[in-house]
Amino acid sequence: MERLQKVIAQAGITSRRKAETLITEGKVKVNGQVVRELGVKVNAKNDQIEVEGVPIDREEPVYFLMYKPQGVISSVKDEKGRKVVTDFIDIEQRVFPIGRLDYDTSGLILLTNDGEFANQLMHPKFKIDKVYVAKVRGIPTREELKRLQNGVVLEDGKTAPARVKLISMDKKKQTAIVQLTIHEGRNRQVRRMFEAIGHPVMKLKREQYSFLNIRTMNPGDVRPLKPIEVKHLRELAVTKPS
Repeated sequence: MERLQKVIAQAGITSRRKAETLITEGKVKVNGQVVRELGVKVNAKNDQIEVEGVPIDREEPVYFLMYKPQGVISSVKDEKGRKVVTDFIDIEQRVFPIGRLDYDTSGLILLTNDGEFANQLMHPKFKIDKVYVAKVRGIPTREELKRLQNGVVLEDGKTAPARVKLISMDKKKQTAIVQLTIHEGRNRQVRRMFEAIGHPVMKLKREQYSFLNIRTMNPGDVRPLKPIEVKHLRELAVTKPS
Protein backbone atom coordinates (compact mmCIF):
# COMPACT_ATOMS: atom_id res chain seq x y z
CA MET A 1 0.00 0.00 0.00
CA GLU A 2 1.27 3.47 -0.90
CA ARG A 3 0.05 7.01 -0.37
CA LEU A 4 -2.36 8.16 -3.03
CA GLN A 5 -0.34 11.24 -4.01
CA LYS A 6 2.77 9.10 -4.52
CA VAL A 7 0.91 6.70 -6.84
CA ILE A 8 -0.39 9.64 -8.90
CA ALA A 9 3.11 11.14 -9.16
CA GLN A 10 4.65 7.81 -10.19
CA ALA A 11 2.10 7.56 -13.00
CA GLY A 12 3.77 10.61 -14.56
CA ILE A 13 0.67 12.80 -14.37
CA THR A 14 2.08 15.52 -12.13
CA SER A 15 4.37 16.17 -9.18
CA ARG A 16 3.52 14.82 -5.73
CA ARG A 17 2.85 18.34 -4.45
CA LYS A 18 0.42 19.08 -7.29
CA ALA A 19 -1.21 15.68 -6.71
CA GLU A 20 -1.83 16.68 -3.09
CA THR A 21 -3.55 19.85 -4.30
CA LEU A 22 -5.75 17.87 -6.71
CA ILE A 23 -6.74 15.52 -3.86
CA THR A 24 -7.70 18.32 -1.46
CA GLU A 25 -9.69 20.00 -4.27
CA GLY A 26 -11.75 16.82 -4.66
CA LYS A 27 -10.48 16.04 -8.16
CA VAL A 28 -9.33 12.49 -7.39
CA LYS A 29 -11.48 9.37 -7.05
CA VAL A 30 -10.54 5.95 -5.67
CA ASN A 31 -12.89 3.13 -6.67
CA GLY A 32 -15.51 5.69 -7.67
CA GLN A 33 -15.38 7.69 -4.42
CA VAL A 34 -13.96 11.20 -4.13
CA VAL A 35 -10.97 11.29 -1.78
CA ARG A 36 -9.90 14.55 -0.11
CA GLU A 37 -7.59 13.22 2.61
CA LEU A 38 -3.83 13.18 1.97
CA GLY A 39 -3.11 10.23 4.27
CA VAL A 40 -5.14 7.73 2.25
CA LYS A 41 -3.19 4.66 1.12
CA VAL A 42 -4.08 2.68 -1.98
CA ASN A 43 -3.07 -0.47 -3.78
CA ALA A 44 -1.68 0.75 -7.10
CA LYS A 45 -2.43 -2.54 -8.83
CA ASN A 46 -5.97 -3.21 -7.59
CA ASP A 47 -7.59 0.15 -6.78
CA GLN A 48 -9.21 2.15 -9.57
CA ILE A 49 -7.81 5.69 -9.43
CA GLU A 50 -9.11 8.61 -11.47
CA VAL A 51 -7.59 12.10 -11.68
CA GLU A 52 -9.99 14.74 -12.99
CA GLY A 53 -12.12 11.96 -14.48
CA VAL A 54 -9.24 10.19 -16.26
CA PRO A 55 -8.09 6.74 -15.03
CA ILE A 56 -4.36 6.60 -14.37
CA ASP A 57 -2.15 3.95 -15.92
CA ARG A 58 -0.42 1.64 -13.46
CA GLU A 59 2.56 0.57 -15.48
CA GLU A 60 5.65 -0.99 -13.96
CA PRO A 61 8.26 1.78 -13.63
CA VAL A 62 11.10 1.58 -16.14
CA TYR A 63 14.31 3.61 -16.41
CA PHE A 64 16.61 4.07 -19.41
CA LEU A 65 19.85 5.83 -20.27
CA MET A 66 20.18 7.02 -23.86
CA TYR A 67 22.98 8.50 -25.93
CA LYS A 68 20.89 11.05 -27.82
CA PRO A 69 22.23 11.77 -31.31
CA GLN A 70 22.46 15.30 -32.64
CA GLY A 71 19.33 16.22 -34.60
CA VAL A 72 16.87 14.43 -32.31
CA ILE A 73 14.17 16.14 -30.23
CA SER A 74 14.05 15.54 -26.46
CA SER A 75 10.32 14.85 -26.49
CA VAL A 76 7.79 12.07 -27.06
CA LYS A 77 6.47 13.67 -30.26
CA ASP A 78 7.26 16.53 -32.63
CA GLU A 79 4.72 18.48 -34.65
CA LYS A 80 7.28 18.93 -37.45
CA GLY A 81 7.79 15.18 -37.79
CA ARG A 82 11.41 15.18 -36.65
CA LYS A 83 12.92 12.22 -34.81
CA VAL A 84 12.29 12.15 -31.05
CA VAL A 85 14.10 10.26 -28.29
CA THR A 86 11.27 7.76 -27.83
CA ASP A 87 11.70 6.61 -31.44
CA PHE A 88 14.78 4.73 -30.21
CA ILE A 89 12.94 2.70 -27.54
CA ASP A 90 10.57 -0.12 -28.47
CA ILE A 91 8.67 -0.99 -25.29
CA GLU A 92 5.05 -1.14 -24.16
CA GLN A 93 5.44 1.50 -21.46
CA ARG A 94 5.07 5.15 -22.43
CA VAL A 95 8.31 6.76 -21.33
CA PHE A 96 9.33 10.41 -21.42
CA PRO A 97 12.69 12.20 -21.12
CA ILE A 98 13.88 13.62 -17.81
CA GLY A 99 14.81 17.18 -18.72
CA ARG A 100 15.93 18.19 -22.18
CA LEU A 101 18.91 18.31 -24.50
CA ASP A 102 18.83 20.76 -27.40
CA TYR A 103 18.12 19.48 -30.91
CA ASP A 104 21.73 20.25 -31.86
CA THR A 105 23.22 18.76 -28.67
CA SER A 106 24.11 15.10 -28.33
CA GLY A 107 24.74 13.03 -25.25
CA LEU A 108 23.32 11.46 -22.14
CA ILE A 109 19.61 11.74 -21.37
CA LEU A 110 17.44 9.66 -19.04
CA LEU A 111 13.95 8.39 -19.84
CA THR A 112 11.31 6.90 -17.57
CA ASN A 113 7.59 6.51 -16.94
CA ASP A 114 8.09 7.31 -13.24
CA GLY A 115 6.89 10.88 -12.78
CA GLU A 116 7.92 11.18 -9.15
CA PHE A 117 11.48 10.01 -9.95
CA ALA A 118 11.70 12.53 -12.81
CA ASN A 119 10.45 15.38 -10.63
CA GLN A 120 12.97 14.53 -7.92
CA LEU A 121 15.90 14.68 -10.35
CA MET A 122 14.73 17.88 -12.05
CA HIS A 123 13.98 19.82 -8.87
CA PRO A 124 16.27 22.89 -8.83
CA LYS A 125 17.19 22.49 -5.16
CA PHE A 126 19.13 19.30 -5.89
CA LYS A 127 22.62 19.79 -7.30
CA ILE A 128 23.15 16.91 -9.72
CA ASP A 129 26.30 17.47 -11.79
CA LYS A 130 26.10 17.37 -15.57
CA VAL A 131 29.34 17.27 -17.55
CA TYR A 132 29.42 18.81 -21.03
CA VAL A 133 32.18 18.87 -23.63
CA ALA A 134 32.01 21.78 -26.07
CA LYS A 135 33.92 22.62 -29.22
CA VAL A 136 34.00 26.40 -29.30
CA ARG A 137 35.06 29.07 -31.77
CA GLY A 138 38.25 30.81 -30.70
CA ILE A 139 40.54 29.90 -27.81
CA PRO A 140 39.28 31.08 -24.40
CA THR A 141 41.80 32.85 -22.22
CA ARG A 142 42.41 31.91 -18.60
CA GLU A 143 40.40 34.95 -17.53
CA GLU A 144 37.45 33.95 -19.73
CA LEU A 145 37.47 30.42 -18.33
CA LYS A 146 37.57 31.93 -14.85
CA ARG A 147 34.39 33.85 -15.67
CA LEU A 148 32.64 30.58 -16.51
CA GLN A 149 33.94 29.09 -13.28
CA ASN A 150 32.68 31.98 -11.15
CA GLY A 151 29.37 32.33 -12.99
CA VAL A 152 28.36 34.59 -15.86
CA VAL A 153 25.39 36.94 -16.04
CA LEU A 154 22.72 35.78 -18.51
CA GLU A 155 19.35 37.38 -19.27
CA ASP A 156 17.72 35.10 -16.67
CA GLY A 157 20.29 35.78 -13.96
CA LYS A 158 23.83 34.82 -12.99
CA THR A 159 24.80 31.18 -13.35
CA ALA A 160 26.01 29.15 -10.38
CA PRO A 161 29.74 28.41 -10.03
CA ALA A 162 30.94 25.76 -12.48
CA ARG A 163 33.96 23.54 -13.00
CA VAL A 164 35.89 24.29 -16.19
CA LYS A 165 38.74 22.49 -17.94
CA LEU A 166 40.46 23.39 -21.23
CA ILE A 167 40.99 19.99 -22.85
CA SER A 168 42.70 21.02 -26.10
CA MET A 169 43.12 23.84 -28.58
CA ASP A 170 43.79 24.16 -32.29
CA LYS A 171 45.62 27.42 -32.90
CA LYS A 172 45.54 26.96 -36.67
CA LYS A 173 41.75 26.51 -36.82
CA GLN A 174 41.21 28.79 -33.81
CA THR A 175 38.99 26.34 -31.97
CA ALA A 176 39.11 24.77 -28.52
CA ILE A 177 37.59 21.83 -26.65
CA VAL A 178 36.34 22.78 -23.18
CA GLN A 179 34.78 20.61 -20.47
CA LEU A 180 32.13 22.34 -18.36
CA THR A 181 30.42 20.86 -15.28
CA ILE A 182 27.21 22.52 -14.08
CA HIS A 183 24.28 21.47 -11.92
CA GLU A 184 21.66 23.89 -13.23
CA GLY A 185 19.34 23.11 -16.12
CA ARG A 186 18.33 26.36 -17.76
CA ASN A 187 17.31 26.43 -21.40
CA ARG A 188 20.38 26.28 -23.69
CA GLN A 189 22.47 27.25 -20.68
CA VAL A 190 25.86 25.91 -21.78
CA ARG A 191 25.61 27.55 -25.20
CA ARG A 192 24.58 30.85 -23.65
CA MET A 193 27.43 30.71 -21.13
CA PHE A 194 30.02 30.33 -23.89
CA GLU A 195 28.35 33.06 -25.96
CA ALA A 196 28.61 35.33 -22.91
CA ILE A 197 32.40 35.03 -22.93
CA GLY A 198 32.62 35.48 -26.71
CA HIS A 199 33.23 31.86 -27.74
CA PRO A 200 30.14 30.42 -29.46
CA VAL A 201 29.63 26.65 -29.33
CA MET A 202 30.18 24.77 -32.58
CA LYS A 203 29.45 21.31 -31.19
CA LEU A 204 28.14 20.18 -27.80
CA LYS A 205 27.80 16.85 -26.01
CA ARG A 206 26.65 15.93 -22.51
CA GLU A 207 29.02 13.17 -21.45
CA GLN A 208 27.99 12.59 -17.86
CA TYR A 209 24.98 12.90 -15.56
CA SER A 210 26.02 12.45 -11.94
CA PHE A 211 27.87 9.09 -11.85
CA LEU A 212 26.41 7.93 -15.20
CA ASN A 213 28.32 8.29 -18.47
CA ILE A 214 28.16 7.24 -22.15
CA ARG A 215 31.82 6.33 -22.68
CA THR A 216 31.07 2.83 -24.04
CA MET A 217 27.99 3.88 -26.05
CA ASN A 218 27.34 5.15 -29.56
CA PRO A 219 24.78 7.78 -30.65
CA GLY A 220 21.33 6.19 -30.61
CA ASP A 221 22.24 3.50 -28.08
CA VAL A 222 19.83 2.91 -25.19
CA ARG A 223 20.26 0.73 -22.11
CA PRO A 224 18.11 0.08 -19.03
CA LEU A 225 19.38 1.57 -15.81
CA LYS A 226 20.44 -1.03 -13.27
CA PRO A 227 18.36 -1.14 -10.06
CA ILE A 228 21.43 -0.03 -8.08
CA GLU A 229 21.79 3.00 -10.40
CA VAL A 230 18.15 3.99 -9.90
CA LYS A 231 18.58 3.57 -6.13
CA HIS A 232 21.74 5.72 -6.16
CA LEU A 233 20.04 8.49 -8.18
CA ARG A 234 17.13 8.52 -5.72
CA GLU A 235 19.56 8.81 -2.83
CA LEU A 236 21.41 11.69 -4.51
CA ALA A 237 18.16 13.57 -5.15
CA VAL A 238 17.19 13.21 -1.50
CA THR A 239 20.57 13.80 0.17
CA LYS A 240 22.11 16.60 -1.94
CA PRO A 241 20.13 19.74 -1.05
CA SER A 242 21.45 23.12 -2.14
